[in-house]
Amino acid sequence: MKWLILAVAVSSCSAAPQSASSIYWSDGDSGRIDGMDFRLADVDAPETGGVEAAIGGAKCERERVLGLDAKAFMVELTRDADLDITQREGEDRYGRIIVNISADGQDVAEAGLQAGMLKPWPHDGSRPLADKPDWCL
Repeated sequence: MKWLILAVAVSSCSAAPQSASSIYWSDGDSGRIDGMDFRLADVDAPETGGVEAAIGGAKCERERVLGLDAKAFMVELTRDADLDITQREGEDRYGRIIVNISADGQDVAEAGLQAGMLKPWPHDGSRPLADKPDWCL
């Protein structure tokens, strides 16, 4: 039984990059890659949903506009790119796989941070280590 648990733990943390063929962005930090729901590790993007919507809603109109810009940035960054899942870190509370992704060898989260489209939001597994960034300031 001990070996089975170890095998499951090792298989969920991919060491070698895994190629991917398609990506869909729900917003600037999550979507589907090859049909698998994902969230980028340790970053946050502004929400794109309607202001104060029950699920996925922005807290203000500024956040919603920034969210649409962040999503467009990620779409362009990954369009026609060679995609790799470079790391898997388990699941978040919504069942999405937490990943790092590269596009043509460039880490997409790092590119989003450098462009100001994302903000750092460190986690320990699915537990946040800091408050969620405020995009309305």
